[in-house]
Amino acid sequence: MPERSAVHATFTIERAYPVTPAKVFRAWADPSAKRRWFACHDDWEPGAHELDFRIGGREHLRTGPPGGTAHIYNAVYHDIVANQRIVYSYAMQLDDRRISVSLATVEFRAEGSGTRLVVTEQGAFLDGYDDVAGREEGTRIGLDNLDRELRRKPS
Repeated sequence: MPERSAVHATFTIERAYPVTPAKVFRAWADPSAKRRWFACHDDWEPGAHELDFRIGGREHLRTGPPGGTAHIYNAVYHDIVANQRIVYSYAMQLDDRRISVSLATVEFRAEGSGTRLVVTEQGAFLDGYDDVAGREEGTRIGLDNLDRELRRKPS
C-alpha cells in the first residue's frame, strides 16, 4: 500500500485588473468566458467543461497535455455575492488519483476604475502528488490567462 499523507497549506494571490469588478466577476460566471481562460496551459487539450454557476452548483473541467495524464477539476459553489465574492471547494485528480481538496475564496474589490482581485486557497495536498508551490504557480498562470481574457476584443 502506498504511503498516505495530507499536507495543509494556504496561499493568497492579489492581482489588479483595469476593468470593473462586474466585468471580472462575469469572466468567472460566464461559461464561455471561463472556458477560454480557466485551463492553465495553452498547449493542453481542451476537454469537457461544465459550469453551473449558482450556490450549490458545480463545475467540472477535464484537460491535460496531449496524450498525457488527465487533470480533472470538480468544484461546488458555496457562496456567491455578485461582483464581490465567490467561495467554492474543489478536488483535483490526475487520472483516477485524487491529489488535493481545497477551499477557495475569490474577492472582487473596486480600486479606482479597476479591480483588486484577491484569491485565497486553503488546500489539503494528498499523498505527495501535488504541493502548495505547484498549485500556487498554476493559479498564477490562470490569473494571467484571466488578464488576457479581460483585455480580449469581442469577436
